[in-house]
Amino acid sequence: MLSVLVCGPGEARELRLEEKIAALVKAYPDLIAASRDGRLIMKEGAPILIDDGIRRSHAQMLAEGDVEDSLSQAYRPGSCEYRPPLDSDPGRIRSDELMKRLYGASANAVQSSLVPVPWFGETLRVTSRNGVDKALAAVRDELAADPSLKTYLTPSAGVFNWRKVAGQTNLSVHSFGAAIDLNTKYADYWLWSGGRPGNVPNYKNRFPMKIVAAFERHGFIWGGRWYHYDTMHFEYRPELLAIAGATGISACD
Repeated sequence: MLSVLVCGPGEARELRLEEKIAALVKAYPDLIAASRDGRLIMKEGAPILIDDGIRRSHAQMLAEGDVEDSLSQAYRPGSCEYRPPLDSDPGRIRSDELMKRLYGASANAVQSSLVPVPWFGETLRVTSRNGVDKALAAVRDELAADPSLKTYLTPSAGVFNWRKVAGQTNLSVHSFGAAIDLNTKYADYWLWSGGRPGNVPNYKNRFPMKIVAAFERHGFIWGGRWYHYDTMHFEYRPELLAIAGATGISACD
């Protein structure tokens, strides 16, 4: 289970890159051994460069971000709704190289690690790497205590689907079996709403924050906390929640 330290009001601080990388290493202990000399030392295979020194625009980071870019935006968890400023999309920026090393470099490689997870009358195929299946099962067990939430949770719009993000060149976290989309009946998605990059319509969230908080407690971030919003979407990114806990930031600030 993810452990998040939350500081009190007025205690938020900016972390150095080295501290963010330490949180990343700790979040994936089965596959990342350490960081050294500007690289992630993987338990198998070659090291991964953390920062290639290229300063990118937001669009460029989405398309080809490195590890440093993936940690550059602060995710704000908590029980409150939060409307982020322009192009604040913490989690949408990812290193495809790192994600492939964490979960598999091809559809077949990812599929070999998929396991069934019962989900409110459905069976979902979820990666077992990095404990994602166990984390999703923990979310399910927590939310099952409130039957009124089931209508939002099922039918799921999908977990594993090896594909690129709509309109982008980088892979979706669904490619790795580490993301889940909930019931589209209650979803708001910036592209469906007629939005364009950097210019999205306002919307009124329809998913209970109780669901969001449960996912966040178990290592999943919510697409409803992105400027380019996707409210049905949750993906396993425990490093961003650990960084948020260490910095003391919250959606309720």
